[in-house]
Amino acid sequence: MTEKSEGPTRRHVLAAGTAAAAVAPMSGGLVKAAPDTVRQDLERYIGFGIKAAGGAGDNACGAWLKSELGHQGFKIHHQSFSVPYFTPNRAEIILNHQVAPLIPQGIVVQTGATGVTGRLVRIDPMLPVSQSLSDAIALIDLPYSRWVSALQKPIHDGVRAAIAKGARAAVIITNGPTQKAIALNTDGTKPMFDVPVGVLAPDQALPFLEGAMHGASASLFLTGEEGRRAAFNFVGHLDRGQSKWIIVSTPRSGWFTCAAERGPGVAIWLALARWAPAAFHGYNLAFICNTAHEYEYLGADQAIRDIAPKPDATAVWLTLGASIAARDWQSLIPPLLPLPSADPQRYLVVSPNVEKRAKRAFAGQPGIENPYTTDRFTAGELTPIHKAGYKTVAGFFGAHRFLHTQEDDERCIVVEPTRLAIKGCQTFLQSVIAQT
Repeated sequence: MTEKSEGPTRRHVLAAGTAAAAVAPMSGGLVKAAPDTVRQDLERYIGFGIKAAGGAGDNACGAWLKSELGHQGFKIHHQSFSVPYFTPNRAEIILNHQVAPLIPQGIVVQTGATGVTGRLVRIDPMLPVSQSLSDAIALIDLPYSRWVSALQKPIHDGVRAAIAKGARAAVIITNGPTQKAIALNTDGTKPMFDVPVGVLAPDQALPFLEGAMHGASASLFLTGEEGRRAAFNFVGHLDRGQSKWIIVSTPRSGWFTCAAERGPGVAIWLALARWAPAAFHGYNLAFICNTAHEYEYLGADQAIRDIAPKPDATAVWLTLGASIAARDWQSLIPPLLPLPSADPQRYLVVSPNVEKRAKRAFAGQPGIENPYTTDRFTAGELTPIHKAGYKTVAGFFGAHRFLHTQEDDERCIVVEPTRLAIKGCQTFLQSVIAQT
């Protein structure tokens, strides 16, 4: 991937973040992992490259994390299942001399080698589609948001409405905080749409929107290798014969490198796995790492069903989701400028019985200093965990600026907020266990 122009180089930004982390260890002896270990874990995760479920990066990352838990004395239980995959050969839209790359929307419906040609029609998904789209390529021009999933109503309903009116293909313009193409989570069992659908970066959309104003025709190509392949979850058990389990889980997969989407959660998970065996002598420990998050929590569902301790045997389940400690950016005056602080668009949701404890544990950490309760809402992988009947739960999730983009790389990492989140998780877990 080439360097981008939003701000300083990756090397300079990462160096600034890691320099901020090289401070004295936290007081109270809570943080077992030294700052360098946290940074090294983040860099190691990033180094595996693209983390698409069941791919080389995801599998290598999973093998590393299994090895790390094995070193701490956990017994590893492996869970295999199949996931979709698509390796693009050609993914682009062409209008005269303008060519723009597309992110194929999974599960992919291919165009065939000759592509799909049709007149461009701009669709506002917030308004009803009244015109015929027979033989058209619909441009689904989304409103501004930090988009995450094709199941979100404007996307799902907008594409479906265009297809119902006869569109031969659809292109989703993911207008968001970076003007980059945002990959969208999707159903992991079957295609969501009956026609080829791709995602177009807003910063490359203007010629195609102008073409739609003049009734111009374009050609769309989505071809590649597709199928299903093996992927794996695993759980590290430390079974001491106690009556209750402490569960800590994290997903590791995603569409691209997922540096700040997944990296902090993985680093926190590892730090807790190194610390928890000595901290909780009277409890069994289960550290779960799952894949296939991008397929609407397909891996989490498998783990809950088959390898997680049961609800009535669980004291607390902490799940470490997206964007826990991603870099924030100044954006009022372009270009985006990096900050050493965490993006506050991160959430912590907990069971009502531990809300006050969570508030104290994460005080002063923007976004997660104000936890919400599961009787209000859940999101991310906390939703299936809560639905499965686990009584005391806590889950992080969020959407940092570069979430689900190819630009979510090492520039988006900040070490110090990751360390603060580790301390908060340790304090929270100790507090919850103290009340049981």
